Amino acid sequence: MPIKQNAIEIVKTLQDKGFDALFAGGCVRDMIMRRESADYDIATNALPHDVMNLFKKTFSVGTQYGVVVVVKDGHNFEVATFRTEKSYSDGRHPDYVSFSTAEEDVRRRDFTINGLLYDPVKKEMLDYVGGRDDIAAGIIRTIGDPVERLTEDKLRMIRAVRFACRFNFHIHEETRQAIINLAPQIHVVSAERIREELQKIITGPNPHLGIQLLDELCLLREILPEVSEMKGVRQPENFHPEGDVFTHTLLCLSKMENPSWTLAMGVLLHDMGKPRTFQELDRIRFNLHEKVGADITAKICNRLKTSNADKERIIWLVLKHLCFKDAKKMRLNKLKRLFAHEAYKELEELCRIDALASSGDLSDYYFCREMFEKLSKEEVKPKPLITGHDLIAIGLTPGPAFKHILTKIEDEQLDGNITTKEEALKKAQELACADAG
Repeated sequence: MPIKQNAIEIVKTLQDKGFDALFAGGCVRDMIMRRESADYDIATNALPHDVMNLFKKTFSVGTQYGVVVVVKDGHNFEVATFRTEKSYSDGRHPDYVSFSTAEEDVRRRDFTINGLLYDPVKKEMLDYVGGRDDIAAGIIRTIGDPVERLTEDKLRMIRAVRFACRFNFHIHEETRQAIINLAPQIHVVSAERIREELQKIITGPNPHLGIQLLDELCLLREILPEVSEMKGVRQPENFHPEGDVFTHTLLCLSKMENPSWTLAMGVLLHDMGKPRTFQELDRIRFNLHEKVGADITAKICNRLKTSNADKERIIWLVLKHLCFKDAKKMRLNKLKRLFAHEAYKELEELCRIDALASSGDLSDYYFCREMFEKLSKEEVKPKPLITGHDLIAIGLTPGPAFKHILTKIEDEQLDGNITTKEEALKKAQELACADAG
């Protein structure tokens, strides 16, 4: 474990110079839980300039907070001076920081499970807040008064949910009640930070429990009110024996296996349009819910400040999530266009999950998977037989009709009806004459 060994060497260097230095936070928690840690944070009474003078390669990421990064063998290690914090006027960051002792440093941290210190040289654990007992009991509990701790940094409310899902722990009752009371204040946190925590929840362990817990703690209606709207929306029992739209969505989330962010969002939002398209006529119907859902998804992605590339991919997944049911009747060119999309494999997984969480019928999924595997990449996305330059060369005038002609030619090519450039040019001339007529 070279990362851990390098972290130990940093601690030892500080201690050899007469400073206190300890592993702090998540790496200690993971050690107790016998989990691998990707990062090792170090807390010390050395001041930032002391740290920077002791190590060859360092850079500051927040001298006002006493944090210096030490670079060792290409890995970054955060070395932070013991500190206390006061007054959080923006609900996220302290207005005042002063350097302090190890115990005072622990008592300003978020949860007891993250409030442990460990001396890897002496092999001694320091637990000022009962973190080891809470790990043993499977409890997420704030350090000190929950209202005070969560008011300091409102993002901690969502982080509590993430830790509960990640470790399959339950949130202590006093901490739960404080989150419920403070939930409407989550909006002081930036959309980017909310998105980052949401991403970790729905791509990590137990994403279904995460969304359910966000709902129970009144956070879901604040950050994803559209998902809350799915609760109680009935579905036809013959297609959805599992229950309402919200229950179906939670079941879908539970069936994901190491999903990407875009797939997880596609799963979470795929039936987003159902509450607004619900009709009970001859039976319960949700006409065009995929299109309504795609529009809502775009607004959600904008609100969460999702990247444009991710947004377009998530919208496409929501828009296309029903297409497998028509796959057996699709013309070959339409099926190939579906297969050619860069997010197709995610769509395939979404459709598998959707079927498993409802009727259980995977016949459409297996049909598409077999067709996709049977076709070569060249068949799915062949090189165009002709381009706009070829149309100009045969005397056609550039304009809106070009796109129509080229798309028709591509459809014929994908269907296998046209295989040569000469056939494509002949078809182009026929289409141009038809348009002119």
